[in-house]
Amino acid sequence: MRIAQVAPLYFTVPPKLYGGTERVVSYLTEQLVAQGHEVTLFASGDSETKAKLVAACPRALCHVANYGDPRSYFVRMMDLIFADVSRFDVIHFHTEAIQFPLLRNQPCPNVTTLHGPIAPRWQSLVTEYNPPLVSCSDNQRLPLSDADWQATVYHGLPRDLFTFREEPGDYLAFIGRVSRQKRLDRAIRIAWQAGIKLKVAAEIDREDQYYQHDIEPLLREAREWVEFVGEIGGREKDEFLGNAHALLFPIDGPEAFGLVMIEALACGTPVIAWRSGPVPEVIDDGRTGFLVESVEEAVEAVGRIAGLSRHTCRQIFEERFDAACMAQRYVEVYKRLMV
Repeated sequence: MRIAQVAPLYFTVPPKLYGGTERVVSYLTEQLVAQGHEVTLFASGDSETKAKLVAACPRALCHVANYGDPRSYFVRMMDLIFADVSRFDVIHFHTEAIQFPLLRNQPCPNVTTLHGPIAPRWQSLVTEYNPPLVSCSDNQRLPLSDADWQATVYHGLPRDLFTFREEPGDYLAFIGRVSRQKRLDRAIRIAWQAGIKLKVAAEIDREDQYYQHDIEPLLREAREWVEFVGEIGGREKDEFLGNAHALLFPIDGPEAFGLVMIEALACGTPVIAWRSGPVPEVIDDGRTGFLVESVEEAVEAVGRIAGLSRHTCRQIFEERFDAACMAQRYVEVYKRLMV
């Protein structure tokens, strides 16, 4: 099958640190190549892939100072794609909506995966263009229940990307932006009240209002329980998650999937997460972690986390969130679209 994968241009594929969408595009692309498909990846020129790489810009935009309006780079990428759509049996977009008007003029088998929460503006776009879509969780679909959803395909990771560790560590882990939606303040309160160290893998913007108003006051009282390690990736992330007692995922707001949860499960590390959004689709309450609705419940869950099997966490990762499973589900979608 001749498949085009179309990535955003903000980060490399795969990203070095932050960049969840580009990371998933990379896992999918490499797995499709491994399965014998002819894959073309449209991405930034400093991306790395075993597929054929078509560069829409020399470097990822995050590395370009004052790059201005990003639309010009995406327009050029669309021009490269739509110069001859007959080259591909199916085109898989990960670029939100810029391709929709072009697909109306040059119809071809295509699908778009939405990687983020559904914003209100999507309703008018779906009404106008009715594109075939894939969600990364069933919960993500709810604001657009009448869209042309082809499937829900959960994100997957290469099986050997993270190292299974049988013995838990002595700290709780938090990975994510220091933002109100990610609720680092909850994570700090949980660790503080549970009497266990919290390690935070995130860059801090000390000028951010959330950090100033919510985090700094907490740190004055709970600083001895919190360690900031900065943004991490690769082996550092593997060790950070694998050596944790549990991952905290205390989100408060729309989330499409939550890739870090399955990264933790791949290490055998259970997850304590708020019962919201897609979380109940990813975490099996009482088996791979605990679903909670308050800081008090989370603190109580910390005391019970040692009773969960890290082997079970890894097993469920392999059964449900392996990159090969993700790729096979997408191939099934592609075949339906090609008929």
